[in-house]
Amino acid sequence: MAQMATDQQHRTDERSAYAIAIRQLEAAAHYLNLDRSLLEILKRPRRELTVNFPVKMDDGSIRVFTGYRVHHNPARGPAKGGIRYHPEVTLDEVRALAMWMTWKCAVVNIPYSGAKGGVVCDPKRLSIHELENLTRRYITEISMLIGPESDVPAPDVGTNPQVMAWIMDTYSMHKGYTVPAVVTGKPIPIGGSEGRLEATGRGVMVVADQALQQIGRRLDGARVVIQGFGNVGSSTAKLMHQAGAKVIAVSDVRGGIYNPNGLDIPSLLHCAGRDGCLQAYRDADHITNEELLELPCDVLVPAALHGVITSANADRIKARVIVEAANGPVTPDADEILDDKGVLVVPDILANAGGVLVSYFEWVQDLQSFFWEEEEVNQKLEKAMRRSYQHVAQTAEQNKVNLRMGAYIIGVKRVAEATIIRGIYP
Repeated sequence: MAQMATDQQHRTDERSAYAIAIRQLEAAAHYLNLDRSLLEILKRPRRELTVNFPVKMDDGSIRVFTGYRVHHNPARGPAKGGIRYHPEVTLDEVRALAMWMTWKCAVVNIPYSGAKGGVVCDPKRLSIHELENLTRRYITEISMLIGPESDVPAPDVGTNPQVMAWIMDTYSMHKGYTVPAVVTGKPIPIGGSEGRLEATGRGVMVVADQALQQIGRRLDGARVVIQGFGNVGSSTAKLMHQAGAKVIAVSDVRGGIYNPNGLDIPSLLHCAGRDGCLQAYRDADHITNEELLELPCDVLVPAALHGVITSANADRIKARVIVEAANGPVTPDADEILDDKGVLVVPDILANAGGVLVSYFEWVQDLQSFFWEEEEVNQKLEKAMRRSYQHVAQTAEQNKVNLRMGAYIIGVKRVAEATIIRGIYP
């Protein structure tokens, strides 16, 4: 019994998002020989806000929800990060996501610092009216933090362009005038950017292509497995399919479907986002999410939640390349096992940076009131992602480390330099 409790505790610790984030930071600090006091600054979020707020439900009852907003390190610019609505949102998770966003923005070299927010709720169990009420009240509660010059939210798990529209409108009503740049990922008619909806998936596709080239393979004809079929997973599937890859398996929270000859991605995209969509697909075998991760393939794309590849299953992973579309899907212990197996892992702070890149483009367009065509947005995204991948790969090779540590060396170094240059006030 004692041994079972120890094993369970190990698995729990291994999946703790914030513990993973700290462990990754400390590893990068070792390579950079960071001063201990500077490391302590980088470990801790600058500010954390927890709010408990009432929302009037459709049946006239009142429910109290808990929400968070965390700013990690402000050294490089305004805070930037998504807002997620999910039943399992925790402060631990939000802290980690804010830290990862800091490094992500630094890796692709845009002038943001990291932030993250979330509300503990199941958006699928809320009516559209209840969801709007929750969003407007949550944003009112954290309004002292957000603003175009201070903190710019964006969509994440459980949120979408409509939620961003409510956020923009709520903030603007408080100000007395329209402020499009307060949030990104908005619908295009109110200041959103062309290309934003597919940006994260497009970035994943671009770095998957780069990673395959690195091992002497091509995306055209590659076998791809995608865990998660939300906005990021479905966009990735669509773009991979268009690039000539064979998407052989996808999944959602209920489970996955697998066909070694390839899935009909255009058909699946027609029902993406609907409960039971994948389970209704007939021309495939039905598998669990756990089985999906262990399928033989060229590229595995975890596009769901963190901590899905651990020391317990890493040795059974058969992919040549893993591209982390989700935040933190591979734990540090699993990383070591995958390294020993020769699996090339493209880390989340690089792989899913396409979303924050186009969010940055949207913010710039809003501030200037001058908007770009989709082709220009996509070209700028691809150029930035390929340049960042090459920089990470070169850094990894120079330091004889894997891609994750190469990315962390770049990201942490840039934030540390900015922190030193700015100094400590007062």
